[in-house]
Parts: sequence; C-alpha cells; structure tokens
Amino acid sequence: MTKLPKGDVLIHAGDLTNQGSLSELRKSIDWIETADFEAKIVVAGNHDITLDADFYNEHGRYFHNQHPQDPGACHDLLSNSPSITYLNHQAATILLRSPTGPHTFFKVFGSPYSPAHGLWAFGYPPDKATKLWAAIPLDSDVVVTHTPPKNHCDNGTGKGCEALRRALWRVRPSMAVCGHIHEGRGVQRVRWNLGLPCVQYMEEGSELWTDPGIGNKKQSTVDLTSKDGNPIDNNGSRGRQSYSNQVSFSDSPMPSYSFSQADAEEAFSMPTDKSPSVSRETSPTEQSSRSTSQSFRSRLGRKSRSAIIRGLAERSAAQFEEQRTSSGEEFSRLDEHDVEALSGRMGRKETCVINAAIMAASWGQSPKRFNKPIVVDIDLPVWEDAPVPFDSSSAGQSLGSAI
Repeated sequence: MTKLPKGDVLIHAGDLTNQGSLSELRKSIDWIETADFEAKIVVAGNHDITLDADFYNEHGRYFHNQHPQDPGACHDLLSNSPSITYLNHQAATILLRSPTGPHTFFKVFGSPYSPAHGLWAFGYPPDKATKLWAAIPLDSDVVVTHTPPKNHCDNGTGKGCEALRRALWRVRPSMAVCGHIHEGRGVQRVRWNLGLPCVQYMEEGSELWTDPGIGNKKQSTVDLTSKDGNPIDNNGSRGRQSYSNQVSFSDSPMPSYSFSQADAEEAFSMPTDKSPSVSRETSPTEQSSRSTSQSFRSRLGRKSRSAIIRGLAERSAAQFEEQRTSSGEEFSRLDEHDVEALSGRMGRKETCVINAAIMAASWGQSPKRFNKPIVVDIDLPVWEDAPVPFDSSSAGQSLGSAI
C-alpha cells in the first residue's frame, strides 16, 4: 500500500478494490484504519461492486461465479469501522477534537456514483444525473465524488459529469475531491462566474496546478492557504437561511467564513472525547482501488467578517437581456432553485477540483504505475470547546490527500 504523508483528514474517493471481494476490501480498510489521521472520509467507486448491493445481486455472478461474496459483510466492514466516516451519497459534519489538532469544523458530502459505462457498480444514466447531484447540500465545504466534473480533472476527455459540474456551480465548495479517471490526476482551481445577472453555470476560467513532486522526493502539495498570498477565494458563506442567530468570526483582510448557531449546536451535541465528531445527515439506501483517497492539510490562520447578502436574482431582466444580446450567446435564466444557491453566498467564488488518483493508469493496463498522494493545505474555520461555540482565535490545520 502507498505510504501516506502526515495530515489531519484523509479522504478516499473510491475504488477501494479491483472487483469488490471481501479480502480486497478488508486489506484496504485495514490500511486506512491504521493511517495516522484524526478523521478518515471514504466513498466507494464503480469497482467496489459488492458495496452496491442491488448491482451485485443482479450481476455479481459475472465477477464471482466460483466464490460469491456477501454484500452485507462487505458493507459492514465500512459501516462498523470505528475510525472511518463512510458516506453513501450523504453528508456529514466533521468536528476535529484532538487536543493537538486544528479543532476544525466542516461539512462534507460524499457519493460513490459515476456515469454508467460498462458493467460496473454505482452507475447512473444521463437523464438521472441532475436529480442525483441536486442532493448535495448548499452549505457543503468539501464535496467528495468518485466521478470528476466534466472538463475538470477528467484528462481532457469530457468524460466527467456535466450535471456534477453544474451542481458544483450551485454549491461552490472550497474543495471537490474525485478519482475514477486515473489519467486525469491533477488539480484545477475553478473560478465561477457570478457576475452575469440571472445566468447559470458559467465559469470565468480555471488554473492548472504544477505538481512540485514530479521527478523528486518532494510531496505533491497544493497550497490554498493565505501564507503564499493566493488563498482559495471561498469564504464558505451559508446563505440567507443562516443569517438568523448567526455566529461569525471577527474582521480580517480574509473573506468571511461563518457558521449558523444550528450548525454549532449540532456539532457540540457530539461526545467530547479525542475522536472526531461525525454527524451524518441524509442517508439514502445504504449500498455501498485501487485507492482513490485524499488527505488534506489545513493551516488555519484566518478570521472573517459577516458576509454581505447580494442576490443576483434582484438584478433587472433588462440588464440580462442587454448582456445576452451583446454577447450573442444563449444563457439559461436563473430559476427559484438557483436564486437560493446565490443569495447570501456570493463569497463562494472558487472551487479547487482535485483528482488524486494513486493508480496512474486504468484497471487492466500494465505495468502498474503509481502517483504520489496529493496533499492540500487549506484554510478552514476553527471552533473552541467553550461556552461560546466559536471564538475569534485561529489555529493551524492540515488536510492531506491520497488516492
């Protein structure tokens, strides 16, 4: 198994196995459980066929005709793990509590699904994609999907999912972690275009990452913190629904990053031991690599101020028509669903998309080649275990990554 760098949170974005056997899965889980991270977030992938019970009950004989596997036993390995947060198209709130850790609080959504291609698990047809990805909560800070979004970390093939890309425009998390397309390993900082009134899904552009770990012994590090003067432009604002009874950080040159009182109460209802607190949210039917994982390091040094509510939907239709006509392009107008995605959330301007595939080539290709794990330094908010859920102090955190 690949040696992982140090970090606070490990994210695995699917394909724990080649063909979903219990022995393969146990080996990967043992590796993850023994890794030295305070929190470990895992989703399945299309090769983890036994974690998709419906798929395996119908097609498992084509893979394990001589030695049928037990999907329930495979699922239990993950769901009963004392240290792994297994997400099956659902969200969780992670609160890091280690006395020596960063004391970070963030919300993560994780999903095993990818566009259907061949006889593999967790596939969905194009006509189901929009509804599937509409399940991502708008207040997600990190999104983990097995598939990449279209045209971002999909090896320039366009085989990523367009519906996921559009969902990421709506949510605009600080990070979107993926795998699946092994040759697409890399990082892109996507800047969303929020300046056109009543227009959906636009991008201003994206910035490709140069891997500092190629051909040497350095780590493959992505720095999204303020220390290099180019932090991710995303303040994590929660939207208008969070402004009642809101707790936010104090003023600083950095943009705002705030959490609602409800978020704080949810997090602080967890046990107060050294283990990370995990609060799972919606849980659809539980179905459940070559490793696709991501550990990310976050050095927190930021305070923030309350966000300014600005809704694009309030801009005039006449202004929209003027821009649309002058550009000669056809844009779709905002509907009520997307107004919600923008109102009070204009500080979410960038998303860093990370395909951290460890396997350098797709399954079945020889010889096997491996990439280094990708380590991401990112600024995240800090909580303090005190009568007031959050205070204005700051601390460092490390989020690292390996797939």
